[in-house]
Amino acid sequence: MPRQLSGNGSDPLERETERERSTPVAARVRRMLEAVAGGALGRRAFGVRFWDGSVLPATEPGPSPTLVVRDPRTLAYLLRAPGQLGLGRAWVSGALEVEGSLEQALALRYDFQGLELSLVDRVRAARCAWRVAGRDALRRPPTVEGEARSRGRRHSPQRDRAAVRHHYDTAVAFYRLVLGPSLVYSCAYFASGEEPLESAQERKLESICRKLSLWPGDRLLDIGCGWGSLILHAVINHGVRAVGVTVSPAQAEVARERIQQFGIADRCEVRVADYRELEGEQFDAIASVGMYEHIGRGQLDAYVRKVRGLLRPGGLFLNQGIARLTPGRAGHDSFIDRFVFPDGELHPVTELLGSVERAGLELRDLESLREHYPLTLRRWLANLAANRAQAIEAAGRHRERIFRLYMTGAAAAFERAELSVFQTLALRPGQRHRLPLTRALLTGPPAQSGAPGHGVLVDGRSPVRAT
Repeated sequence: MPRQLSGNGSDPLERETERERSTPVAARVRRMLEAVAGGALGRRAFGVRFWDGSVLPATEPGPSPTLVVRDPRTLAYLLRAPGQLGLGRAWVSGALEVEGSLEQALALRYDFQGLELSLVDRVRAARCAWRVAGRDALRRPPTVEGEARSRGRRHSPQRDRAAVRHHYDTAVAFYRLVLGPSLVYSCAYFASGEEPLESAQERKLESICRKLSLWPGDRLLDIGCGWGSLILHAVINHGVRAVGVTVSPAQAEVARERIQQFGIADRCEVRVADYRELEGEQFDAIASVGMYEHIGRGQLDAYVRKVRGLLRPGGLFLNQGIARLTPGRAGHDSFIDRFVFPDGELHPVTELLGSVERAGLELRDLESLREHYPLTLRRWLANLAANRAQAIEAAGRHRERIFRLYMTGAAAAFERAELSVFQTLALRPGQRHRLPLTRALLTGPPAQSGAPGHGVLVDGRSPVRAT
């Protein structure tokens, strides 16, 4: 690291900075990149433009994105946290921008997988940063708005509440702009790549209800109910009595407002509660959609055992969640962990299946929806782009940038088969179940498009409406 300046002009680094002051930033950075990591960073499929207007061009042919280093703080973020966390902080703060395809820029990480900087390389990078940006490059940069600082025992109820609220307590106006009127924040189920998002989300809700073989009068539990879309659909279309639980008071408030609007408060309720707090109740069916990603791998067995205890014999449990298809896991200092889903963990689906078996549940159906999630994410990104100004007004510039980055990266990860999403259906043995003999009846004809309340029952009768 550069030593402390003496202040009298005698430090050789200070004299060198004076001599090079007229040299463009790009030229000085280029020499450093060619000297570290065996020159691997000297070959680039991207360009870089610095705050002084100088440009480090791409060295590879073809269309390429340009990283715009708008502020020397970018260097400070990278020196403090090399890799995706430092880049993420610079992006969210606005110190770093991308011209061209953001998705193409994110894919550049594959060009540098396995690249490691030695201690000597890091010292060279720090010296270069000091020379082009002065003390600002070495000072601790400002804390970035929107970054989570988790405290307490990991996956304790208190810490889990804080982690969930960090993401989901954002103004509902922002989520309406991104997700659309359905307010469904999980993978949709498309009949074709051209289908509108709303009808695909309707199809997904109906698919879940069909797989759970819901009958009028059944008691349904939705763990992590969000803004209540699934329980609304199930009560209105299938005549069930539903309970939704969420640890986000903001989500619960919106869900209760929607319940009142549909006039179904006598058969539909939302509680601000952790599923671990539920005691002395049993349900005919339990759904958990997009929630188990917040459960640590070490908690999976306890999670499924709790579900089994809440499920009556013969009842069905459907879990929809994202699973990792590639080895390894995101670190606790990844961009996703610090800015998007604090303490979130993605497991191979086999981890969940093992917990299902150990809990004494019977696996009945497993369906991958991997190709459906990029379609969903790109619809959300299109909504965000079309409503960017309103989204920033609703939730702030930093939140819009966080969502734009994470959803773009996630869409690519699903397309590359790094991630998938599975619907897992399990049965609690002990009583006769209602599952049909053929799987075709689990999915049935697609739900009709439109707002919740326009699905069909599994036997083809008209929708059951609350009176």
